[in-house]
Amino acid sequence: MPNKSTEISIDIAVNSDRWENIEAFDELAQTTSNVVVQWLIAHEEARFPQLPMELSVLLTDDASIKEINAKWREQNKATNVLSFPTKELKVGDMPMPLLGDIIFAYETIFRESEELTKSFEEHLTHLFIHGFLHLLGYDHINDTDAEQMERIETGILTSIGLSDPYEN
Repeated sequence: MPNKSTEISIDIAVNSDRWENIEAFDELAQTTSNVVVQWLIAHEEARFPQLPMELSVLLTDDASIKEINAKWREQNKATNVLSFPTKELKVGDMPMPLLGDIIFAYETIFRESEELTKSFEEHLTHLFIHGFLHLLGYDHINDTDAEQMERIETGILTSIGLSDPYEN
């Protein structure tokens, strides 16, 4: 029987003064992580350990995420979000209690939210879901995996009243 009350502890570190309201981010992260877990359990997309889980979040800027992206992914550019799972998983594998790290770059997220004509919070929520799914083994390297990940992201976002980010 899946655990419907999995706890997730989120440790947040900030190394950029662009992230002004950390309490609002903490609330967004807690709420969104719980929604993701509940949605995945309800749709039989994932299993979770029956114990508290933990993930770490770094709120940073474009310069810092560019360095991280270059070092760990050999891509010398800023990006909106990076995820580093504690253990590489396949979809459906039981995650470890320590899920991994998610890193967000303020300037890129802000710029993208304006380009998409979405609020910063809505775009950040989508990126949090996206990053969290990467920690659980979801990916978008090939078309089949991308379609699965987009379907799940869209399902979670619409379940909380947010728009489909992949709608043309």
